Amino acid sequence: MMESQKYAIVDLETTGHSPANGDRMIQIAIVIMKDWEIERTYTRFIDPGKAIPSFIQDLTHITNKDVADALPFEAHADTIYELLADCVFVAHNADFDLSFLQAEFKRAGLSKWQGKKMDTVELAKILFPMSLSFKLGDLAAELHIELANAHRADDDARATAELFKRCWKELLSLPQLTLEQMHKRSFRLKSNISQLFFEALQIKRQHVTTNEHVHYYHHLAICNGRKLHTSLEEAIVYPQTTTDKIALMTKALPNFEERPAQFMMMDTIWQALHEQKECVIEASTGIGKTVGYLLPAILYARAMNKKIAISTYTSYLQEQLVEEELPKIEKILGTKVNITVLKGMQHYIDLERFEQCMAYADESYDDTLTILQILVWLTKTGTGVLSELNVSGGGQLFLEKIRKIPTNKPPKSFDFYEQALQNSAAADCIVTNHAMVLSDLVRQTPIFTQIDGWVIDEAHQFIQAAMQQDEIVFSYTQWKYILGQIGTMEDTALFHQFSAAAKNKQRVSMQSLQQLAAQFIRLQRAFDHTVHQALKKMQQLSKGKQTTSKRTLFLEEAALAKEPFMHVSKLAQQWLDLAVEAGRAFENNIEQLDKNDRYIVTEWHYWIRELKIKIAEWEDIFLSAQEGNSVWLEFDVRSIPGSLHVFKKPINVTSIIDQVLAPMREQASIIWTSGTLTVPGNERFVTRQLGISGDVEVMKLQAPPAYYAGAKAYIVTDMPEIQHVSQEDYIEAVAHAITRTVRMTEGRCFVLFTAQDMLRKTVELIQDSELLDDYMLFAQGVTGGSRMRILKSFQKFSHAVLFGTNSFWEGVDVPGDALASVIVVRLPFSSPEEPVFKARAKYLTAQGHNSFTELSLPEAIMRFKQGFGRLIRSSQDKGAFIVLDRRITTKSYGKEFIRALPPIDVRKLQLPELLKELNRWQQ
Repeated sequence: MMESQKYAIVDLETTGHSPANGDRMIQIAIVIMKDWEIERTYTRFIDPGKAIPSFIQDLTHITNKDVADALPFEAHADTIYELLADCVFVAHNADFDLSFLQAEFKRAGLSKWQGKKMDTVELAKILFPMSLSFKLGDLAAELHIELANAHRADDDARATAELFKRCWKELLSLPQLTLEQMHKRSFRLKSNISQLFFEALQIKRQHVTTNEHVHYYHHLAICNGRKLHTSLEEAIVYPQTTTDKIALMTKALPNFEERPAQFMMMDTIWQALHEQKECVIEASTGIGKTVGYLLPAILYARAMNKKIAISTYTSYLQEQLVEEELPKIEKILGTKVNITVLKGMQHYIDLERFEQCMAYADESYDDTLTILQILVWLTKTGTGVLSELNVSGGGQLFLEKIRKIPTNKPPKSFDFYEQALQNSAAADCIVTNHAMVLSDLVRQTPIFTQIDGWVIDEAHQFIQAAMQQDEIVFSYTQWKYILGQIGTMEDTALFHQFSAAAKNKQRVSMQSLQQLAAQFIRLQRAFDHTVHQALKKMQQLSKGKQTTSKRTLFLEEAALAKEPFMHVSKLAQQWLDLAVEAGRAFENNIEQLDKNDRYIVTEWHYWIRELKIKIAEWEDIFLSAQEGNSVWLEFDVRSIPGSLHVFKKPINVTSIIDQVLAPMREQASIIWTSGTLTVPGNERFVTRQLGISGDVEVMKLQAPPAYYAGAKAYIVTDMPEIQHVSQEDYIEAVAHAITRTVRMTEGRCFVLFTAQDMLRKTVELIQDSELLDDYMLFAQGVTGGSRMRILKSFQKFSHAVLFGTNSFWEGVDVPGDALASVIVVRLPFSSPEEPVFKARAKYLTAQGHNSFTELSLPEAIMRFKQGFGRLIRSSQDKGAFIVLDRRITTKSYGKEFIRALPPIDVRKLQLPELLKELNRWQQ
């Protein structure tokens, strides 16, 4: 019997990241664990010999007072060193804790600690691949691990120990086949996790169990998936009266509050579905919109044995519907509901392709980690949708290779996309997204032909989705990446491997391979030459026009000669013909090929397809007629040609939407709903673009005034007018107003700009002033990471400010306490130079319309309404909506913005009065 392993789970709090730059430890905690039970814990404050920076105090709640009587690290070094002897070192982000500790040991005159380490970040990424975040606090919340004081070493170490134990349990729950595949790969990981995998495998082999929740496909263990329910219950009658509705709701939701607007919405939808009508409902936050449409839709589907589809804007909202809202409905109805989520084919994993990638020997660390994550995920996913996985940037590249792509060959056996299609055929209700609905138009076999009723949620975003659907982007770096993946004879990329394998098996003639190589070099040269010539011309044209290093230019202004672009297209087509031919010759009698050769053939076809797509886009952008589209180039003079992008977007999407909806309107009712569908003075701004007939009235449902009792709006009247002062003076005034307001409301503040340039300069000025040094500042385009990541980081700190531009607000949700104030620096008009806006404005003017009143103003008011909507998300919320732009009081259109707000108190004040008011309100 093996001696049980001892683990030392360690957490440190420090004054910063670098011992070499004088950063020191302020707290250490060690939890010793044996046989998965805690044997002892050791925790000490450490005197860092310097002041603790204020942001570290804010993060850890460890103050200079806490460490005032502590001893320096040297006094504890020997004890700590002995504690770690014969243990495996475990930490959340072990590289940081161990290297910091090693530096401290060295400073204390001790030799380097020797031993194995395991990193719970790496382990959690593998075993909980669907977690939204791998930060300790987030994992603890998700796995219900107690963590009262995050960023305190004692609590963090205990939570890490608990997480480590949870990972072990998770390992033991995996099928033996999955564990074997994971153990085989685990030697390539960064920490010594393979030992853990091996122990789990030994236990698994001794206790052979059958896993009921998985089935086996080829050499993969796969979850049995979400089963549809056979519904034998009698149909539940729709609650016609208010009394019936209240009775139904309170039975399931004990603290249900009656909301008349929600009941009106339910009745309107119930009627529209029965009469096969189209209806538009603007439902403000606070009326319970989702239950308001889900309940009548599901009851109708059940009663009439019909099918309903619900379309929303983002995948995130799709998941929210199924995971959070559906259980509520099932509780209310007291029965299971057959709902299935359906996404585009490319969202699903191609299992055959994944197996081929696994069989290939040469993989990077990111590939290994992603493969391990996928093996675990396959035993848990009911959908096979790749976006459920949380992978690294390198992992994303791997996922791109295993997405399902259209093919004429039927799947050999189990296929997640086919399963989703079968489930949707049997479901009462399909949840999908706008992009999926819009692409039904170009699908070989449309899949939405059997729908009897549509609910289109976040309806104003349908316009945005239609634009994106028809958007085409040329990216210089993407092209170079694809050409680089294919490569020449000289480098070690795919063509080199393909040639070597083809020669080895004598399947492709030498002459064909040489022809391919020569043609590829011709294509590369022509591509580079064409792009460089075009850039040269564009730089000359844009000289002196723009103040920043970023340049934007419409393609028609550039007037580029077509011939070089046609030449590239022709050369690419010739190479593709040769490459397809060579691929066919290679895979003749594919049964005789080994795994590596099959992988190379599959890769070859994959990159041919990628290049085909790129060529089609190239022709669409540079060689086809551009009526009804806006095409523009963007580049940064500091990084040429890498930064070159060319965008093509439709100017008007109404006709695109019409084409999709015309057949639907004939056979189904369509319900459009959203929190923002109207603009004062231009009620039909959104419905017109959606092609909804003027006969269809827009129903507006507002939460009762009491819902907004905690909201106040303020207009600051003593800000300078931007036209009358220099940009520097204006930014100074804005920075002053923001810092004072933030300090008064103690953070949790959103600041909305219209231009990235002004945002950056304001943030820099605030940072230089050091007036908000004890706050965490997050800024779009300045702080790294995606919108969702910035938002999540912002929510973690009570003393935090988030700076964003118009685009940040589209579809972003900050619940409850996360927000105390929203500051609108400038009314959210689009920049007149923004290419799509410019093209749309030009188009409207050419039609004899006023582009300001018909586009610029309504768009800005919509964003303004959405900005306010972020502030109050429940009747308990309190929040201040502060406008720094004086145009809201000096321009005639200003009152349109104020009218767009719910019925709340709007006060006009000078900054000093506002601060006093906020101070009173905070108390």
